[in-house]
Amino acid sequence: MLPLAALSFPNINPILVQIGPLAVHWYGVGYIVGILFAGWYAKRLVTDTRLWPNGVLPMKPEDLDDFIVWAAIGVVLGGRSGYVLFYDLPRYIAHPLDIFAVWQGGISFHGGLLGVILAMTLFSIKRSIRTWSLFVVAAGAPVGLGLLRVANGSS
Repeated sequence: MLPLAALSFPNINPILVQIGPLAVHWYGVGYIVGILFAGWYAKRLVTDTRLWPNGVLPMKPEDLDDFIVWAAIGVVLGGRSGYVLFYDLPRYIAHPLDIFAVWQGGISFHGGLLGVILAMTLFSIKRSIRTWSLFVVAAGAPVGLGLLRVANGSS
């Protein structure tokens, strides 16, 4: 067994591609791929009548497509709000415009979770869908979380 000091970690550039001032970060790609995967997988689950009581689908597939947009907004706004409130509030009180400087990093898991739960609640009220059935998107969340863990190692 190798001693711990012998292990090396790869030095991966956090920027996938950059054109002028516009940079695409691995972390952003992780979010996009994770959200798209969760939407794709949730749609497969929500349209499988074998998974639902009496074969009655909890929502139309189009509802799920719309909800994924709400969830994406919830995870980003909630994640950023959580970071601002819980990790570096004095800085953001002193420099409130830095709240919008998302390219400098700063997003929290628990804030994103709360943002998605709020999006679920509001969406379910608007569409008259049982809130708990929207948790079907959580089935794809581990893939997104895993991608973000890997991408976070590159920053």
